[in-house]
Amino acid sequence: MKLIIGLGNPGLRYAATRHNVGFRMIDLLSRRHRIRLKRTRLRGLAGTGTIAGQEVALVQPTTYMNDSGLCVGPAVQRWVVALEDLLVVCDDVHLALGALRLRRKGSAGGHHGLESVIEALGTSEFTRLRIGVGQPAPWQDWVDYVLRRFEREEMPVIGKAIALAADAVECWLAEGVEAAMNRFNERAPTTAQESQAPQQSDTTRTDKPCASEEA
Repeated sequence: MKLIIGLGNPGLRYAATRHNVGFRMIDLLSRRHRIRLKRTRLRGLAGTGTIAGQEVALVQPTTYMNDSGLCVGPAVQRWVVALEDLLVVCDDVHLALGALRLRRKGSAGGHHGLESVIEALGTSEFTRLRIGVGQPAPWQDWVDYVLRRFEREEMPVIGKAIALAADAVECWLAEGVEAAMNRFNERAPTTAQESQAPQQSDTTRTDKPCASEEA
């Protein structure tokens, strides 16, 4: 079993904010692979199914971002998941808008949701996928910034980035973390050509399948 957890805040008030790109990526995977998310005793929404030939559980903690570990810890225990089979997806203000960064382990980097997960698990040695949401201006409050919605001109870029992040997760499942890192790290659909391209269905992959899926 692989456990994929997207971090965010529950409720319509936060649905379209920068802090909720992890939730949006889980929503996209659930639509692509017809995995229904429903409320559980884990203090989150969860659903199980198959992606890239792997049994997976998709989870969105409903604890609010800063207490994400209160859901992640029990979820790891519920599905008896080894740390190498856990992937946490979140936003990152230190990355350019739409850029992706997949890492096997690392610090929280000031992200309170990751801090909570690390505290709950007692280790930082789990894979995480960060989606760049851009950096606030020097005069902007960082907390206020991540709780704001994207600007209109940013929406096509972040929409494509979330789809690309879903592709990266599928590659991680099919071929492993190294293949996904090599293909997707620092990818950012920020060119004018990409931003102005016709919109694809959100269930359509934006990248070529991993090699094992092409066979």
